[in-house]
Amino acid sequence: MTDNTLQQITPEMLPEEVCDILKKLNEAGYEAFIVGGCVRDCLLGKKPADWDITTSARPEQVKEIFLHTVDTGLQHGTVTVLQRRDGQVNGYEVTTYRIDGEYEDARHPKEVTFTAELAEDLKRRDFTINAMAYHPEAGLQDLFQGKEDLENRVIRCVGEAKERFTEDALRMMRAIRFAAQLDAQIEPKTWEAIRALAPNIEKVSAERIRVELEKLLVSDHPDRFRLFYESGLTAYFLPEWDATMTTAQENPHHCYNVGEHILHALQSTNLERLKQEELPGGYERNRRILRLTMLFHDIAKPLTKTMDEDGICHFHGHPEKGADMTEEILRRLKYDNDTVRMVSGLVRNHEGRFEANKRQLRRAIYRYGEEQFPLYFYVQEADTLAQSDFMREEKLERIAKLRELYTEILALKEAVSLKDLAVKGADLIKAGVQPGPTLGDLLHQMLDDVLEEPEHNTKEYLMERYVNPKAD
Repeated sequence: MTDNTLQQITPEMLPEEVCDILKKLNEAGYEAFIVGGCVRDCLLGKKPADWDITTSARPEQVKEIFLHTVDTGLQHGTVTVLQRRDGQVNGYEVTTYRIDGEYEDARHPKEVTFTAELAEDLKRRDFTINAMAYHPEAGLQDLFQGKEDLENRVIRCVGEAKERFTEDALRMMRAIRFAAQLDAQIEPKTWEAIRALAPNIEKVSAERIRVELEKLLVSDHPDRFRLFYESGLTAYFLPEWDATMTTAQENPHHCYNVGEHILHALQSTNLERLKQEELPGGYERNRRILRLTMLFHDIAKPLTKTMDEDGICHFHGHPEKGADMTEEILRRLKYDNDTVRMVSGLVRNHEGRFEANKRQLRRAIYRYGEEQFPLYFYVQEADTLAQSDFMREEKLERIAKLRELYTEILALKEAVSLKDLAVKGADLIKAGVQPGPTLGDLLHQMLDDVLEEPEHNTKEYLMERYVNPKAD
């Protein structure tokens, strides 16, 4: 467990714009509080990403009070108030206290009723830790012991768990995601309700499932993905993964079944180093790609398992098969093309083996791609740390040596792609080479040469060798 000491919320924690909104609503005769996740984050000592405000004022009354607003969701009582500060315009969602009617699609209430009672509004929220409100003068409003649950790291539904999950099936994934983010335990009745209602996750859109999946994977406890499986949820949103938990790996290199190996690999991703390296694409993007890669890197092992005459299991072809499966799954979850390309590529190459010398390393960089290759080290390291002790030190030493050689290649600016060649297509055209396949073939011949011998990457050498060879 992490340090469970909570902070006391003070008015100074709130942005001036938020305090201004609360003040103006109060001066107009209405109640107003910050509510939900921002209250939870303040108690945890974190800076909230969003500041949600709840009020007794109706949407039309909110619009009368503030000059600049956006009708975000009037049918659900939400108006976005625009506030300008230091030349920057920020939006803050202000939502009227409400009571939700019957839910018909496992997400949206058929109708909502506005109320003047804060308690009624807090009653409809998902978990106790998200059902707290705060006002600089009124203090913390905690009707369901959310602060206590937050301090004890317990995820508990407000009221009847089955009702909350029937209202919005995604809340089942959110419960597990919060357990991962907060290193928390799910209260027994809440857990029982998730297991009972797991099939309802099929009613939730792929986009919303993707968001919760990602938030769990990039948390400090991605191995809590196990709870998706144990609750029965993966059977409906990621059925391919379930087989990994029942596939043994009778092989000296492994000490876990496939699924447990994946969970340990997720936890073994070296994010501290990733943050320090500042690789192209940025930390947030690369963290997400790495965690997705580790989730799927062995997804095809259940389909490729064989056993030799000595009783040792092998999984020949699982990286290639896994890359195809990964692409299919990511597209089903509505991922963007960049993520699909990067993750499926890393899955395809995650077992790539080559000698620790610069010649082979340059060729591997070209083959995998300069953008993908730096992440290859992280994938192989996490994969190795989740295996048995057999040859572990040798494997890690090889990765360390490859990192060292890779750093040298970058420092010396050795060519690893066509863009690094001293000769460009325009140079060949100027020398009389016609645009088309012949030109492309020449450039690739030159690249093949300099991948072997970096010192050959001069315009003089390449043009003389491949375009204007001297007669013997």
